[in-house]
Amino acid sequence: MSAVTTSQRRKGGAALTGTGALPQVNLLPPEVRAARGLRATKRWLGLGLVATLALCVAGYGAALISGGLADAELTDAQARTGVLQAEQTQYAEVPVVLNALNQATTARQLGMSTEVQWKPYIDAIAAVLPEGVSIDTFTVTGATPMAAAAAPTDPLQAAGMGSIQFTTRSSTIPDVAAWVDALDSVPGFASAWAGAATLTSDETGAYYTVSSAVVVTSDAFSLRFEQVEGEG
Repeated sequence: MSAVTTSQRRKGGAALTGTGALPQVNLLPPEVRAARGLRATKRWLGLGLVATLALCVAGYGAALISGGLADAELTDAQARTGVLQAEQTQYAEVPVVLNALNQATTARQLGMSTEVQWKPYIDAIAAVLPEGVSIDTFTVTGATPMAAAAAPTDPLQAAGMGSIQFTTRSSTIPDVAAWVDALDSVPGFASAWAGAATLTSDETGAYYTVSSAVVVTSDAFSLRFEQVEGEG
């Protein structure tokens, strides 16, 4: 009887062993579970708050650094502005002087716009005089910056900025035609003219006088004070 009981117990034990682990049941009250969940939520909220504070501190620090750099740049810009204003005050008279210089330059250009350097032209007239001919009188008329030259009375004469009238004397009748051609060949001269030779006498003896004239064109202007392109 004892053996049977033992065998049955073994069989029963084997049967119990083969059934596996028993299911577990959470017997904690809901309040305890809720309290545990709340603590976990608080931990996550705390971590989030710490992270947020860290980000805020980092942003504030970056803002301070950026603000410091901006202030430094502003201070530097203000310093440069002060230096430039001081230099501007130092050179405040420069525009006034430049304006006065420009006005003087313009006035000089206008005043000298009709300038003719007469000596080379007088020398040119003397150079083409026929042999034995000398100049007795010499008269120049011409335009000015404020008044134009008189219009030619002879329609065959070229228009110019003025004219030269001169009287010559010669012991013989000069070759007037060759002389007129020689005068017209001088740059700045045009429409040369010579009158008939007139016999005249004085205490020195007899001689021929010839009244002549030549038109002076604008090519004779020296233009020394004209503004060159690219200047000013």
